[in-house]
Amino acid sequence: ITCLYIYTFVFVFFRSKSEPPLDKGVIPWLGHALEFGKDASKFLNRMKLKHGNIFTVRAAGRYVTVLLDPHSYDAVINDSDSLDFTRYAQVLMERIFNLRLPHHQPAKAKAMMKKHFLGMNFGSLNSAMGKHLQALLKAEMPQNQKDWKEEGLFNFSYSLLFKAGYLTLFGGEQNNNGTDPSSVYEEYKKFDGLLTKMARGTLKPEEKRTAQSVRQRLWELLAPAGLTEDSGSSPWLHAYRCLLQEEGADKETQKKAILMQLWATQGNVGPAAFWLLGYLLTNHEALAAVKREMETSETSLLNGPVNTPVFDSALEEALRLTAAPFITREVVQEKTLHMADGQEYLLRKGDRVCLFPFNSPQMDPEIHQEPQKFKYDRFLNEDGSAKRVFYKGGRRLKYYTMPWGAGTNGCVGKQFAINTIRQFVYMVLANYDLELSDPNAQIPEINASRYGFGMLQPEGDLLVRFKPRNTH
Repeated sequence: ITCLYIYTFVFVFFRSKSEPPLDKGVIPWLGHALEFGKDASKFLNRMKLKHGNIFTVRAAGRYVTVLLDPHSYDAVINDSDSLDFTRYAQVLMERIFNLRLPHHQPAKAKAMMKKHFLGMNFGSLNSAMGKHLQALLKAEMPQNQKDWKEEGLFNFSYSLLFKAGYLTLFGGEQNNNGTDPSSVYEEYKKFDGLLTKMARGTLKPEEKRTAQSVRQRLWELLAPAGLTEDSGSSPWLHAYRCLLQEEGADKETQKKAILMQLWATQGNVGPAAFWLLGYLLTNHEALAAVKREMETSETSLLNGPVNTPVFDSALEEALRLTAAPFITREVVQEKTLHMADGQEYLLRKGDRVCLFPFNSPQMDPEIHQEPQKFKYDRFLNEDGSAKRVFYKGGRRLKYYTMPWGAGTNGCVGKQFAINTIRQFVYMVLANYDLELSDPNAQIPEINASRYGFGMLQPEGDLLVRFKPRNTH
């Protein structure tokens, strides 16, 4: 105990002056972990007011240096020698998916994903997604139905996009994986509800048992996915299976890795579509502008590349308000961080570095005026073209919104996700009368415990009603 006390004293009180300001919190070892987990945005704003754009906090025995100056982000994003992405990713893989990939080659996996999500298979993926969305919407609301149907918009968006994504990317129809997408979604929802606690290691005993049984059920449901090259099997998933086999992953490990891919591909698109539709329904001017643009692009919207600057701006604005991932790196060798303002700070081996683009740049009032407000045309110039020029401190920003990450760890599926959301929103607005059940309803508050894990989710839901549009 004495040795531990002396070590802690030396460790904490003899940090170098060149290191960022340290805030240990009042609870030994735990530090700021509880506050960080409860509402990271609020906590990091408080720390920024106290310490400035860079500071180190203690959280559950780890020292995390948080950088909130977007002009300096490249110093972290572009350094893969001193700052390692994979170590923390492996920690999360084990906690959330009970998955270890000791011989995993991220660069090889990324190249394979690019081939499928950006290469020659991109068109067929988009087309398959469109067909599944149409079929699922028709099943949800047959064209001959005359009555209004009421549902929570979050559940409606998440379930439909999850099922369509599952059928498109995991090949779950006439083929080697005939699992009903509804049963996968029901289990996945339970898993998703426990995800942040799994990641933080804060599950209660009963929640641990639930998490384990839900994971087990999902592993069983996903077991056949991508095993063969049958017509119904998704080519990217089969290629991913082959890569795992090359790396020596057994069948059990492969099932766990497939669940990780289910979360990675389906965890954010549904919530993103919910927020966009929610903001449009609570903002008549925005909804009218998007509908006008869609009417002029009607024929090409479902069939290939299309220019929709109003929709793109509205989506980018919804993502600015609700996309909140952490960008985390492990310091594997001591590094001097050169800030854009000329300051230099020492990053210590063994610490973590974290960027939180939600707070800065996305919610920074100096960059985005009235950042709490949804302004559908925020990313449009006066001539209607896409706006890409934003400033902070008189200097043009490279990163003015970062929902897709950046650098080598940017989202490979970005374009596919945007196309999917565009198709979904177009189909819903073109084929259905959709309105708020309560015309005065407001967009729900966000669930603050989900900061750091991609798209935020709402507390509660937004009740809407819809029926097929009478096109005669």
